[in-house]
Amino acid sequence: MTRTSPQARERIVAGAADMISRRGLNATSIREMAKHAKAPLGSTYHYFPEGKAQLATEAVRYAGELVARILRKELRTGPVAGLRALLALWRTIVIESDFRAGCPVLAVSIEEPPTEEIPAAVAAAAEVFDEWENLLAASLREHGAEPEQAAQLATLVVAAVEGTVAMCRAKRSIQPLDNTAEQLQVLVRSAIND
Repeated sequence: MTRTSPQARERIVAGAADMISRRGLNATSIREMAKHAKAPLGSTYHYFPEGKAQLATEAVRYAGELVARILRKELRTGPVAGLRALLALWRTIVIESDFRAGCPVLAVSIEEPPTEEIPAAVAAAAEVFDEWENLLAASLREHGAEPEQAAQLATLVVAAVEGTVAMCRAKRSIQPLDNTAEQLQVLVRSAIND
């Protein structure tokens, strides 16, 4: 019996998340994800016996948890710090990928599903967006925002950042992110009376 390597499995998931962030889900095969992660195709099927659907779902959850971990840490200082960290993360990703990478959670969300059923990866994306919104809303409430305003502003932040990342990629410019960052910080500060 062979032991499974959490490092190898996580490397495949991380590689899949990166590949999806660059090419989308429908344009990416499990073979390409394995190659991108520098993993044998057989290992990929060993770790993900349900194939591409399982790997894509785990890649979405992985990307979502990376962002959530940053938010949880930075939101301890307050919603402005959490917002700045979120914006800094996407700034780094967009610039370091030379405007080729975006958010794998968004990429999975906007593609046409192959069937009438909601794919597991899309359901996972909805859960990720909910988690990010809930983290932001909780911090806003803790710092004085009214509950309804906190929920609405959290949704606006997530939607604005996700959309802005796509705009940066299309325009090959960081300016949309900078513009959005400025206005979101104004809104967050006014909601918490910072």
